[in-house]
Amino acid sequence: MLAEIILSTALVATAAWSVMAARLHRRQITDLMREKVKIQTEERRVFDFLHGIGEALKDDAHAGDLDGRIVEGALRTLEADGGALYLTNKNGTALHPSYVSKGSPPFVELPKPNGTAPTSIHAQIRLQAVKVGEGLIGFALSENSAISLLPTDARLERLLAYGVNSAFIAPLIYAGQNLGVLALARSGKSPPFGPGHFNTFKALAEQSAFSLFDAFLHHEAAEKQQIEKDLNIANEVQRILLPSEPPVIAGFDVAGTNMPARYVSGDYFDYIPLDEDRCGVAIADVSGKGIPAALLMAMTRTALRLLARGEGSPADVIRRLNTQLYPDIREDMFISLAYVVLDRRSNEIRLVRAGHDAPLVYRAADKSVTKVNPPGMAVGIDSGSAFNRVTNDFSLVLEPGDCLILYTDGVTEAQDRNGDEFGLEAMIRSVQASASEDAAGIVQRVTSDVKAFIGDQPPHDDITLITILKK
Repeated sequence: MLAEIILSTALVATAAWSVMAARLHRRQITDLMREKVKIQTEERRVFDFLHGIGEALKDDAHAGDLDGRIVEGALRTLEADGGALYLTNKNGTALHPSYVSKGSPPFVELPKPNGTAPTSIHAQIRLQAVKVGEGLIGFALSENSAISLLPTDARLERLLAYGVNSAFIAPLIYAGQNLGVLALARSGKSPPFGPGHFNTFKALAEQSAFSLFDAFLHHEAAEKQQIEKDLNIANEVQRILLPSEPPVIAGFDVAGTNMPARYVSGDYFDYIPLDEDRCGVAIADVSGKGIPAALLMAMTRTALRLLARGEGSPADVIRRLNTQLYPDIREDMFISLAYVVLDRRSNEIRLVRAGHDAPLVYRAADKSVTKVNPPGMAVGIDSGSAFNRVTNDFSLVLEPGDCLILYTDGVTEAQDRNGDEFGLEAMIRSVQASASEDAAGIVQRVTSDVKAFIGDQPPHDDITLITILKK
């Protein structure tokens, strides 16, 4: 009888244990299923986050789309209530809010609320920058360290006034570039972030940094492409302003060339018909390089063409040119210029030199080359009193076979890979070696010798050369 009682009790206990075990197993399965769903949901949110910022990197996306997608995507992924993205300024000393979501707390110091409306607080956040190293935002970037502010963290105290119960802050750094800081917060009735959320947040921050860096490179490449396009157009416009063919004037053979060191040139040369018998030939070098020099060159060309019409005295033209341009030329800029008037009725050439490199004269009789070095001051340095006094006409007679060579310092100062200059003596030898040819042949020989001297080095300065050969 006792044995039956014991056996019955054991069976009841076993059955009870089996029921409890089954319930526990079902609960474990339910918990595992919930955890699986939770993980799958988080994975889907992370995928959506990556897809969102990928869309923002498309060519047709607006520049500000990426910032908003990063913050809003991170909010959805971690079910946060507010967040902000801060980006560094150009010199890397400060962080400026690039995107602030609705409901974002002030992660940087603001004046105490004192009943201020939430919209006003949001506006203040969007205007408030922070120096790198200051506050939680600045500290995260300067220390290259993500910050987790859970309910027990004393650093969360300032944010409690805005209902925040937890927050994450992470620096956005990629390829050694300090790009910015991402910050998220939970507040109100939302449960605080847990330690597990922190790893997901850091992964989102890493991907955000990569995307921002990629967008930065893409933006720089697009800007560079646009600049190159603009410079190519500027180069084409400038080429149009230069003579397309030499002037036809009885008794003279004229040829010229311009080789810019960059897309655009500060050098200038021009042939200006004055009347039926005379033609002006100008060469100029604007101080500096690039767009400013090119713009001043265009101004000089326009003014000189207007002032030279019908005028036989080069000095009078250049004096008036200086008077017109001086008020509009920056103090750190000037124009060296040589201007020649050719007259088909005589062998005489009239020349003025305004601070330009001294022209060279080749004499066919003895194959000698000498400088023509009358005094003169560059245009734009003096308002007129001194300039007008030293700027005067210089007469020069060329016999058949003689040649006048006008050039800019880009010819004589052309440098090889060792930094040595081509020099005036080498230029003179080039002229003497080609003087039996026509004007174009002399230009070709000098420029070819300069190119051979430079080698594969990029030109140090613009190169401009004009040859005037007396027939």
